[in-house]
Amino acid sequence: MDLGLKGKKILILGSSGGLGYAIAKAYSQEGAICAIVSRDSVRAEKASLEIDNSIPFVCDLNEVSAGRKLVETVIREIGQIDILVTNAGGPPKCNFMDLKDEDWDTAYKGLWRSAIDAIKAVAPQMIERKWGRIILSTSTSSKEIIPSLALSNAYRFGLMGIMKTVSLELAPHNITVNAILPGFTKTKRLIELGVNETEVAKTIPMGRLGLPEEFAALAVFLGSEKASYITGQAIACDGGKMKCV
Repeated sequence: MDLGLKGKKILILGSSGGLGYAIAKAYSQEGAICAIVSRDSVRAEKASLEIDNSIPFVCDLNEVSAGRKLVETVIREIGQIDILVTNAGGPPKCNFMDLKDEDWDTAYKGLWRSAIDAIKAVAPQMIERKWGRIILSTSTSSKEIIPSLALSNAYRFGLMGIMKTVSLELAPHNITVNAILPGFTKTKRLIELGVNETEVAKTIPMGRLGLPEEFAALAVFLGSEKASYITGQAIACDGGKMKCV
């Protein structure tokens, strides 16, 4: 199936590792040109060397206006952005009562504000060309809370409201806006959270954890020409674990 992605220019936030890396690699395999982003220049360069048709960029999404500045820089370097994938590493595991003010501020900038700024900055040039794809990579915690992930539960829920709102505003311009929600997927994030893979697998209807490549396939399809009538949706890739609809 030709997904119509050859030559498309993609910006993937947080793409030097984990799910962002898998998404960038999958787009590259379809012939897209990928802007790889990391706060660490060495990691960005390494990922770019491993992914064909990619260009490394350095950006700390926790900095003020980081999303907007990054979009402006990428557009200057590669001419335009056809597809934006917002993606940020999850905040640390923590209960609500243990959180400090600075924890909320850091998560706000990294999870929430970086995505909002990037979307607002990328939309005008998509509107001008009457084509674009915006994909928010979040978590199943945006629809069904995960215990001890208070920050993720709070801010990712909010991003769903933004996704739906922006999808309505941009639909008349032939721009789709969707969210993709990874469940328990084999990445370093699970190690950070201390997840027992064997025990978690027992709670998943498919009986196993997901692979980054499976999640990336969803991201690639939503960015394709074939997904031109799908917008305003939050789609989980979780092996059927979520109980909500």
